[in-house]
Amino acid sequence: MGEVVMPQMGESLVEGTITKWLKQPGERVERDEVLFEISTDKVDSEVPAPDSGVLEAVFFPEGETVEINTVVAVIGDGSGIGRHGSPTAPPPDSPVEAPPARPAPPPPPAAETREPPRRAPKRIHSSPLVRRIAREKGVDLSAVGKGSGAGGRITKNDILAYVDRQERAVSSGLPATAFPDVPESRFGQFDVEPLSAMRVSIAEHMVRTKRVSPHVSAIHRVDCTRIARERSAAKDRFLEQNGTKLTYMPFFLQAVSSALKAYPLVNSSLDGRNVVRHREINVGFAVALDWGLIVPVIRNADEKSLLGLQRSVNDLAARARSKALKPDEISEGTFSISNYGSYNSLLATPAINQPQVAILGIGAVTKMPVVINDAIAIRSMSYLTLSFDHRVIDGATGALFLEHVREIIESWNVPVL
Repeated sequence: MGEVVMPQMGESLVEGTITKWLKQPGERVERDEVLFEISTDKVDSEVPAPDSGVLEAVFFPEGETVEINTVVAVIGDGSGIGRHGSPTAPPPDSPVEAPPARPAPPPPPAAETREPPRRAPKRIHSSPLVRRIAREKGVDLSAVGKGSGAGGRITKNDILAYVDRQERAVSSGLPATAFPDVPESRFGQFDVEPLSAMRVSIAEHMVRTKRVSPHVSAIHRVDCTRIARERSAAKDRFLEQNGTKLTYMPFFLQAVSSALKAYPLVNSSLDGRNVVRHREINVGFAVALDWGLIVPVIRNADEKSLLGLQRSVNDLAARARSKALKPDEISEGTFSISNYGSYNSLLATPAINQPQVAILGIGAVTKMPVVINDAIAIRSMSYLTLSFDHRVIDGATGALFLEHVREIIESWNVPVL
């Protein structure tokens, strides 16, 4: 018999929500075959079966939040179907014990009126971690409202967002919620569907970054003709030799890594009134998913070659789309890139990825006429946008950072192969 436990997907994670069972009790499962999917406050992941055999029991339904290392299922030879008891660890919701029963009072006189019976308090679905945060912050969970988890369960994101909204509302007088009710939006014929947990997390993050950071954007036009020629000449042989496609991203990653070394203030975070200057250059890049957006992080990007950067980009993007990323692979970024040019967008002003202080947007590389030495030439051009937090970075620093990136791209002389 093999026990299946809720895995620890990262050092800081203590629970996960089972979002989908891919197998049902009685079905055959092979080792390393995806058994169920989980959602944490950082990433969605697929959990493979630890053994081959028959799924004999499932202890937690979809939508249930479970602490790490708790037994969630059993895989055996099939002889134990229906014979397994409850898991050794308690489920995340511990019901409040009812008070001891008292003898029933004698019936009152006919003319006497009685108070209506008191209703038992409504059970609030949450995990031990959420209840601990509520105790530490002095929050009444009933005030949080319906959670974003399955069945209205209050998640870690919900309680932290509630605390953040209340604290900021008190200190700044700003609205306390990212999701105000707008009843006048419901008119005519319409359908209503709740935001997914990932969309709620993205929404909270984006509202927070706009509320916290005064965004300023600087835009430079960059001649990408050299890297376009290098890529065009080398992409077929690059794929043949390395088994991976060559895109524009590693060129920009190398240029950005150099610029972050030259202007380290851009590679920082703001903690209260303290600037945290990061010694490592960990660059995150946005990956669009069918169900949302995620930003995996390339650690020590400045130490990687063009090939190493391309492999990291392709690997992280592929695993993001297959729900195989680990929470540690989307954390501790020091700077971010949004390559909206891959969807043919020429220009955008991306939102800063908190707690970072800047993000670079890369527009599509397109051929256009430009003036060079008083003559018109056809060049491969792109618009780069740097959105930065004006509390830390001034316009001059932002412009110099972009100029550094531009100079490297336009004078590219590093062999691709």
